[in-house]
Amino acid sequence: MTPPGATDPFGAAGSRPRLLVLEPYFGGSHRDFLHNLAAHLPFSFKLLTLPARQWKWRMRLSAPYFADLMRGMEPPELVFCSTFVDVAALRGLAPAWIRQVPVLTYFHENQFVYPVQKEDARDLHFALTNYTTALASDGLAFNSRYNLDTFLTGLRGLLDKAADIDLTPLAAAIPAKSVILPPGLDFQGFDPAPRRENGAGPVIVWNHRHEHDKNPARFFEAMYRLDQEGIAFKLVVLGQTFRASPAIFAEARERLAHRLLHWGYVESRQEYINWLQRGTVVVSTAGHEFFGLAIIEAVRAGCRPVLPDRLAYPELFPATFRYADQEFYPVLVEALRQGALPASEAIGLTEALAWPRLAKRYQDWFAGFLNGRTPRA
Repeated sequence: MTPPGATDPFGAAGSRPRLLVLEPYFGGSHRDFLHNLAAHLPFSFKLLTLPARQWKWRMRLSAPYFADLMRGMEPPELVFCSTFVDVAALRGLAPAWIRQVPVLTYFHENQFVYPVQKEDARDLHFALTNYTTALASDGLAFNSRYNLDTFLTGLRGLLDKAADIDLTPLAAAIPAKSVILPPGLDFQGFDPAPRRENGAGPVIVWNHRHEHDKNPARFFEAMYRLDQEGIAFKLVVLGQTFRASPAIFAEARERLAHRLLHWGYVESRQEYINWLQRGTVVVSTAGHEFFGLAIIEAVRAGCRPVLPDRLAYPELFPATFRYADQEFYPVLVEALRQGALPASEAIGLTEALAWPRLAKRYQDWFAGFLNGRTPRA
């Protein structure tokens, strides 16, 4: 990880366009996204980063922090930010050259529908920061149509609160400078391994964060029912645990101990892939997700997906893999009966999201601003 404030060149400048990347939350999928972007695009990347923690403080204060680091810096030809950068503040505080250089922002998420605990009130200032960032950026990319649509819907509702200020013309400019660019995935090592019958039945995989927005209660209630009905299955529970993880995780670990093959986060990427390759079915019961990287990885490894018919999943997978909420359990049982995906189907469902396939779309988007053009959504 890049130390706070340090620069991290991904390539010698030479004649390649110079891109300055600002990422205040440099960890997890954000970090992987930038590493792969730099590896697959013919540009010279320089990163200013902060570790992936305290996201609210990052969103409040990373703009003045980065603006100060940019003083005396040779101007790049393009600036690329995540939404944890307040771009409006950045352009007001950074050296004067920032007004002459295109600034693009990538929306991994938006704060209009980002989940909060039921007992917490939504801090609309973060949504407003998304709004002013969108206005101050020259181009916007969203990782899914669902992300863009919920952003625009939330924005309309928020601006309605300012009844005596007409901000409609400003908001109307946002879709015109927005594109949908899925985050690419590195599928090296993920392709399905030969399946061996183990006599213990199919393996169900959960590979999500252990948090309330993933609706673990619905998932584990279905596991309890499978267990009570005597349906053969084993369970692999992956994903990161937090101090405030819902209590049902501890309960399920005890009640389903006789079904478990593995429980908990694995540090090794290869071990993570190995567990996915042992899976038969991967399940999402999420109430919130902007994309679904973990599901796509599991599908690439050969797991048959069982997915809600909402969020970004209608953009990503055919209806045969999606369920209406009231149909979850029978769809899950049928998926277990059908078994793991054939390798050709697993690859076919995911190959369009591989970095070698997506890189040209990102290159064209960047090049449009470098050449003075503005791509349309």
